[in-house]
Amino acid sequence: MSDTTSYTPPRIWTWNQPNGGRFASINRPVAGPTHSRELPRGKHPLQLYSLATPNGVKVGVMLEELLALGHAGAEYDAWLIRINDGDQFGSGFVDVNPNSKIPALLDCSGPEPVRVFESGAILLYLAEKFGAFVPADSARRAECLSWLFWQMGSAPYLGGGFGHFYAYAPSKIEYAIDRFAMEAKRQLDVLNRRLAESRYIAGDDYTIADIAIWPWYGNLALGQLYDAGEFLQVQEYTHVVRWATEIASRPAVGRGRMVNRVSGPLDQQLHERHDASDFDTRTQDKLQASA
Repeated sequence: MSDTTSYTPPRIWTWNQPNGGRFASINRPVAGPTHSRELPRGKHPLQLYSLATPNGVKVGVMLEELLALGHAGAEYDAWLIRINDGDQFGSGFVDVNPNSKIPALLDCSGPEPVRVFESGAILLYLAEKFGAFVPADSARRAECLSWLFWQMGSAPYLGGGFGHFYAYAPSKIEYAIDRFAMEAKRQLDVLNRRLAESRYIAGDDYTIADIAIWPWYGNLALGQLYDAGEFLQVQEYTHVVRWATEIASRPAVGRGRMVNRVSGPLDQQLHERHDASDFDTRTQDKLQASA
């Protein structure tokens, strides 16, 4: 391995703007709002403020899966938060998520709105609210939550680690890419070994563990994340590929991954979602526009 950098960290780090990279304009070392902007609210009990990154896709899929089960109370409005434009630093969004990250959820079904932030917390909140996609049995529940928290702890190595240095960093650093590629492959191996012995992540049943893990590692295994399938040789993880393909075929997953999407084929984008019919009417509009 060659050392291509001569950078020596200063005694005291200072924030130099811009610091390069795709997200230089929105990354900053302080919290809080940068501007005043109220969040919109729709007619449904649940208000989702998000973008279809892997973390955002989790909640769109969860809500669509709940609706597919017949939970009418899971109807929702999905509002687009353009993170590259800094929407997450608006005062209204910061009130819902002081960490200024998508997704964020506002539950307006009770006398007072309830805010929920962090994607794993939102999945668990919805699972418990509707009694779905999380086992009631204590041992099976523990297995499900263990994998949910595994994903929350592991994804930063895949996203902020491998994904950032492989796909987004302004210069390629061999040490960083090697370090995080190794960890990404180790995590894929963890999942592959688990899925060799069970149909789904937490056992025989589809749960919030699958919903949390699939947008990251499922899309990676299908070659749809960071354009890194060949680089990481994802086809070697045959059980992960089998599981990822099965999850991708679920109709609710197909709908959920469209919600708040602003990239990729136009017919797969649904910038806002306020009614189930939006998938049909807006998709058709986009197909006609791109014809």
